[in-house]
Amino acid sequence: MTEEELFSVEYGATRIECRVVRRARKTLEIAVEPDMSVVIAAPMDATAEAIEAKVRKRATWIIRQQRFFAQFMPRMPERQFVAGETHRYLGRQYRLKVVPHVQQGVKMNRGFIVVQTHRPFSPAATRELVEAWYKDRAHTKFAERIDVNLQRFSDSEFRRPKGVIIRQMKQRWGSMSPGCRLMLNRRLIEAPVDAIDYVITHELCHVTEAHHGQAFYDLLARVLPDWERRKQRLEQAMA
Repeated sequence: MTEEELFSVEYGATRIECRVVRRARKTLEIAVEPDMSVVIAAPMDATAEAIEAKVRKRATWIIRQQRFFAQFMPRMPERQFVAGETHRYLGRQYRLKVVPHVQQGVKMNRGFIVVQTHRPFSPAATRELVEAWYKDRAHTKFAERIDVNLQRFSDSEFRRPKGVIIRQMKQRWGSMSPGCRLMLNRRLIEAPVDAIDYVITHELCHVTEAHHGQAFYDLLARVLPDWERRKQRLEQAMA
C-alpha cells in the first residue's frame, strides 16, 4: 500500500516542492528526478516535522541536483516555419521547402522536408502541416523502437506499455506512469535513433524501478551498457 501527498519547504529564498510517497519502510529517502522534481519515499507514519527536517538537511544537495538536471532540459528552438529553415529528423538536418499545391501534405526529398500547401505564404499553415507530419512519423517510429528495445529485457511482455502518448513537453523526454503508460516527447523524432532508444529503454526500466536509485541504474547498465554515451549524444544533438 502506498499513499502520496504534496509537500513544500521554504529554504532561504527557495521553495522546494516535493512529492511524498508513503510506503511500508523504515527510513526517509530523497531523490531528485531528471525533470527536477523532488520525490521523498517515507514511512507510513513519518511526521511532517521529520520530513521537513530531512529536506532542510539535504536542501543544498537538492538544489545542486536540480541545477545539474536543468542544463539538460529539452530546449525548444523558435522556428519560423519559412522556406530555407533547418529542421531535424532522426538526427539529420533538412531544409524546409514550401511549395504551392492542390494537395496538402509533407514529404522528404533529397535533403528537404517538402511542404505542399494551399497557403505557401502562411507560416502558421506550414507549421500545422509540419507538426502533424512529425507527430505521424513519431507514432510510427516510436512503436517500431519500442518493439526493438523491449527485446533487451527477459520479461519483455510484462514491460510492454499499455498505451503510448506522444506530446510536446518542455521539461522531459519521456515518462512511465504507474499504470505502465508511456509518454514520449514529440521532439524525440528529431533525435538520432540510438538516442531515441536510450529514452525508451530508460522508461521501460521504470516499470519495475520507479526512482533513480542504484537498482534502477544497475538495471539500465545491464540492458544498455552504453547508455551514458547515448544520453550524451541526445543532449548534444538536441541542444
